[in-house]
Amino acid sequence: MPKKAQGSGHATRYVRLQKNFCFGCGKNNEQGMRLKFVYDEERDSFVCRFRLSKRYSGPPGHCHGGIIATILDEAMGKVNKLRHVVALTKQITVDYLKPVPLNKPLRVESREVSVRGRKHVNMAEILNQKGEVLARGKGLFIAIDPHRMFAKFVER
Repeated sequence: MPKKAQGSGHATRYVRLQKNFCFGCGKNNEQGMRLKFVYDEERDSFVCRFRLSKRYSGPPGHCHGGIIATILDEAMGKVNKLRHVVALTKQITVDYLKPVPLNKPLRVESREVSVRGRKHVNMAEILNQKGEVLARGKGLFIAIDPHRMFAKFVER
């Protein structure tokens, strides 16, 4: 598939931050989830395969709902890379469809829904090994100027 065009409403390029301490994907955050996403061109989506340890417990044997929302938010945020924008979450909705188990192979997939100016709407789903959707999220992201917001954290 052809590469996505740059966002029409806010032409920002990624900046290289000194260290990524993001809870969801930061490799420098020892307490974080360290999720790693790959872009699947065939499906036009980002995919991450993972297992959740008991550290993320909610109900016995299952994941805490806040962690589920975090994974969906992280996955949806990755979609903005297709348009080379830095965008922050303004709103997220989560449908918890089935309990998300601990210590089982899972994946999250995310894709773009629409873009209007600086507003990016994305969606994501957490699936089990059988392909059943366990949770679904939809998010509104607002493109920002990373040079202004992150100026003191940028490598020079």
